[in-house]
Parts: sequence; structure tokens; C-alpha cells
Amino acid sequence: MALEPTDPAAADERERRSMERRFLGGAVLALPVVVLAMGAHLPGVAAVPAALSLWIQFALATPVVGIAGWPLWQRGLRSFRPGARLNMFSLIVLGVGAAYGFSLWSLFAVTTGRAATAPVYFEAAAVITVLVLLGQALELRARAGTGAAIRALMNLAPPVAVKVEADGEREVPLAEVLVGDRLRVKPGAKVPVDGVIESGAGAVDESMLTGESMPVRRQPGDSLAAGTLNGEGSLILRAERVGADTLLARIVAMVAEAQRSRAPIQRLADAVSAWFVPAVLVFAVVTFVLWLFLGGQGPGFALTQAVAVLIIACPCALGLATPMSIMVAVGRGAGSGVLVREAAALEVLGRVTVVAVDKTGTLTEGHPRLTALESAGDTPLDELLALTASLEQASEHPLAAAVVRAARERNLDLGAVEDFSAVPGCGVRGRVNGRALRAGSSRWLAEDLPLPEGLTAAARQAEEAGQTVLWLATDAAALGWIALSDPIKPTAASAIAGLHARGVRVVMLTGDNARVAGRVARTLGLDEFTAEVTPAGKLAAVRSLRAGGAVVAMAGDGVNDAPALAAADVGLAMGTGTDAAMHSAGVTLVKGDLRGIGQALALGRATMANIRQNLFFAFAYNALGVPIAAGALYPWLGWTLDPMLASAAMALSSVCVVANALRLRKADLQSPVADSPPGLKLTAL
Repeated sequence: MALEPTDPAAADERERRSMERRFLGGAVLALPVVVLAMGAHLPGVAAVPAALSLWIQFALATPVVGIAGWPLWQRGLRSFRPGARLNMFSLIVLGVGAAYGFSLWSLFAVTTGRAATAPVYFEAAAVITVLVLLGQALELRARAGTGAAIRALMNLAPPVAVKVEADGEREVPLAEVLVGDRLRVKPGAKVPVDGVIESGAGAVDESMLTGESMPVRRQPGDSLAAGTLNGEGSLILRAERVGADTLLARIVAMVAEAQRSRAPIQRLADAVSAWFVPAVLVFAVVTFVLWLFLGGQGPGFALTQAVAVLIIACPCALGLATPMSIMVAVGRGAGSGVLVREAAALEVLGRVTVVAVDKTGTLTEGHPRLTALESAGDTPLDELLALTASLEQASEHPLAAAVVRAARERNLDLGAVEDFSAVPGCGVRGRVNGRALRAGSSRWLAEDLPLPEGLTAAARQAEEAGQTVLWLATDAAALGWIALSDPIKPTAASAIAGLHARGVRVVMLTGDNARVAGRVARTLGLDEFTAEVTPAGKLAAVRSLRAGGAVVAMAGDGVNDAPALAAADVGLAMGTGTDAAMHSAGVTLVKGDLRGIGQALALGRATMANIRQNLFFAFAYNALGVPIAAGALYPWLGWTLDPMLASAAMALSSVCVVANALRLRKADLQSPVADSPPGLKLTAL
């Protein structure tokens, strides 16, 4: 199976290995340079002639700066191109270049006899390069760690599949599997592609995708996802999605895309860098000029302080503050079944005050069961069910799937449907065996047809009992109705309680009738709800909430939820729902469990807190370090900051940011207490 993120992941791995080799090679060569530079203070080394020491330092520092540090030079020099933006590497190449260039001039002056002695900073140039390489290697290693979830998911897909053909079975590479192929999934084998079971039954371990520890019983008609494990029983699977279209591949693509995306808060760091780097360059020049002409310390001292300013001001930590937190958070979420498609969603999740939820498939199982049939006139009940199922088999709504499943359980023959169309929030229409039919809510059908009084009363009783009633009619008359019941998810009540503890308002918007919605609201302890709303009504409700100042997260799983998911500040799609819902949402909850909403909110809040901490570290470090590097304390305390120490401090700030970001791996996404803002109440609309 060809998965999109494979190449970027491999490229990141190659870059990491290259950076680590450059760091190790540079460190080996830089150590003798430091020893020679400190020769006057070390026994034995002081005996090395000064001229020879300078040449050895030059010979060892040059490959460190020019070869090991070449990636730093490439990035830094590109920042000086027309139209490019100055960045941290601009300061690095200027600082290292100044130290190395001045040392070359000193070496030339001593060698030609123009000066008896001259200060050299080969050790500063070499050590600065090595420390920056260390910071880059640590960042890439951390990035590789956050990509572990991607690689683990990619490895779930088996390399081959067993294809069932007319003349037998044979193994084929996964890339050769096509939609419609029949595949055998043996006991203990991984499911190769997304598909539907044609024959056989077994217990399938879906924990790799859903986190559920117990295997789930699957039988003919059930869907299976690539990467899940067949525990027992031999299955014949009809391929429906292959390659990059499988749920597994889309999960990998979403995680990879999110880790590469940028959160809006990143604009703050970019804006700061845009003026910060030029300001530092000016500050370094001013530092050099002041010490040279007013400080009376000579060009060597002036250059040392200017280089120290360039190095310590390097905004490595600032550049890492946001992307590192985003990468770690996306990986953490993926491991918990919270798939973030874009970094901006994480920032919004951290500010959500209202969660709007659909009912069917979100608060309820979304897999209703047939509970009653009532026919008008002399239409047999089996015919009523068969006609409804024939019409609904072209729909992807959970109620439609339940009707079709009930018809198949009774071994009823389904007719072909033509001219099918769905009326979101109302029902469906089409032609079955040349007969024009409509199936949907009583409200919709009553717009054009009179509904039988006795049949309507019976339907109302079913609805009062919490069942959903689906009417079937021709253009001339109602044929009857089917009642279905969709059980509330076992985790819904605890999920609502968790959202309440986090101080988030919950708004229920459903296209179902008021009686069914009222039963769900009472069972879950919701105070208010809005029922019988169309997709346009859900969209309007979300826009109204946002207009009132709320930060809205919309959770849903169907096509009728897609407009509201897209209109919300952040959309939360149930992983058990439709493609349209997942494509419209910024976050997908793989498990389809409402408790995942609380986890998503906790992840967003933890991420934003982590980013703010990182930005504080970066700003505080630069605000404190630059004046000291410039020599502000020298006139009073005699303190100066050597470029090597400045480089070490710069690297340390980056390490602090990386280490702080990695704390997100251990973020508690279960407890609602730590991340609850005060003053918000739970309601349902």
C-alpha cells in the first residue's frame, strides 16, 4: 500500500542520521581545537609553539565549520537572497563567519610577520557549529519520536494479500489489489484493505485503530478496516478501498499533514523573528563600534562581544517553540485516537467553550435496529420492508443501513433503485421496479400527502417510546411505516459529565423528531435540545453560537453534519461516520466515542499551554542574554560572555524548549480537572 507520508518520513530519517554524523565528526575535531586554545592554562599543551598551535587549530576547525556545518551555511545564506526572510541561521552564519574570518586574518597577520600575536577564535567558530548541530540533531530526533505513531500505523498494513480467483487463491503484492477483488483473510492475519465481509465470521482485533482492547465479532455484511487483526475464522473480504484510500492510509496522511502544518500562533513567532533578526544585526554592529571606539578594549574584544551577541540572540528556541509542541501533540493525539488534520485545530481546541453535538451516531450508537412495522391498506409487511430497503440501499444514513440489514436478515429480495436522490434532513426518493417511492419523516411526507389517522396515532406512540419512525409512500399515498430504535452509547453519559467538568456547554442539534430527541436528552441529563433541524438549521445554529461570542466545536458523523462541521471553529468527526464528515472536520475521533471530545479539548489546552511556556522561555532567554553578551555588565562587574559560552547557552535554550514540548507525550487527557476554565455551565440546546 503506497502511503503518502512514507517519503517525508524517510527524508527526515536520512536528515537526522546525517546531522548526527556531522555532529559527532565535528565534536571529535573541535575538542583538540578547544584544548589548544586553552593551551596556556593546561600542562603540556603550553609547550606547543604558538604558530604551530594556530595552524593546527585552523586545520581542525576548517572542516568543522565548512564541512560538518555546511547545512547551516546553506540555510543561512539562503536567508540573504532577495525576497527571503532573515532567520536564526542568518545569525549563525554571521557569528561563525565573523569568528572564523577574524581568525583567518589573525593567522595571516602572524604568519606574515605583520603582528607578533593576534587573538583567534577558531575554537569559538568550531564549538558554535558543533553546538548548533547538536541542537538540530536533538530537534530531528524529537521529530522522529513524534513520528512513531505514523510509522507504527504504516506498519500495520501487511505487504501482501491472498486474492481469491476462479482458479484458486494466490498471494499478490498489496499494491496490486483493486476495488472489487475478493480476498481471503486467514486466522491470525491482518486485514489488507478496507472492505466488506462476504462470507465467514470471526473475532477481529481493532485495537490498533480504535483502542478497544476486546476483539469485536464480525460477520457477513460488516465492514473491516485495513490493519486490523483477524483473530479467528477464515473470512472472504470484498475490497472497497485500497491503497491511499483506506482508513489507515488516510489516518497516516492526516497525522503527517498536521505535523507539517502551522498553527495561527506561529504567526506571532514569525512576526517577532521578522523584526528581531535585523534588530540583532544592528545591535551587534553597535556593540562592536561602541567597544572599539569608546570602550578602548581593542578590535579583538569588540569582535568577541559582537559575535557573542549574534550567537546568543540566535532565535533557535523561538523557531522551535510552536512546531515542536505541535508535532508532539499530534503524535500524542494519534496514540489516543484523536487525529488532528491541521495545527490550527489544536489552537482552537484550547479555547472551545461550546460543543454542539449531533444525536445519531454521536450520542447514540448510530446502528439502529428494526423494532416495529405498520402497513397501510393491504401491503404485506415483508413487502413494505423490502420496498423501503430497496430504496434505502443507496443511502449511507445509519437508519437506511438498519433497514437494509433487517431486510437481509429476513432473506428478502431487494429491487434495483433508479433516479435516487437524498433530501438532507428529510428523507430519500427514487424508483424501485419502476415505482416512484419516498421514504422519510412524517413531517416531510405530510407536506404533499394525507397520512392515515390511525397509522399516525400508532406512529406517535412508537415515537413517544423513543423510537424513530420512517414512513414509506408513493406519490399518491402512504404505504406504512417502520420503527427503529438507536440505543444511546454506553459512554455518552460519562462523556457529557466530563465535558461539564471541563466547563464546556453542550448543545444537541438533531434532525430526529422531538420525542426521540427528548428521550435522549432526559436520559443523558441534558436540559434543552433542538430537534427536527435540517442541515441548514444546524449550520445556522452553529453560526448563531459563534456570533454570540462562543468558540464552537461541532461533533457529528453524517453528510448532514458536514456544513455545520465546516462552519464551526473546529469540527470533530466521529471515525465511525462518513467521509464527508471527516473531510469537513479538523479533528477525527477514530473510536467514535464521545469521550474523545474531552480528550481532544484536553489535548488542545495542554498544547497551547505548552506553546506559551516555550515562547516565554525563548523571549526571556533572549531578553536576558543579549545585553549580557554585549558586555553591559563589564564596566561594573568585569563580566563578559565568550562566544562559546553564548553558543552553549543558545543550545541550552533550544534543549529546554524541546524537553518542555516532549512533556506533552505524558499529557493527561482523561482528567477534566486540570484544564477546566471556571465560570462555564453545561446546557443543551
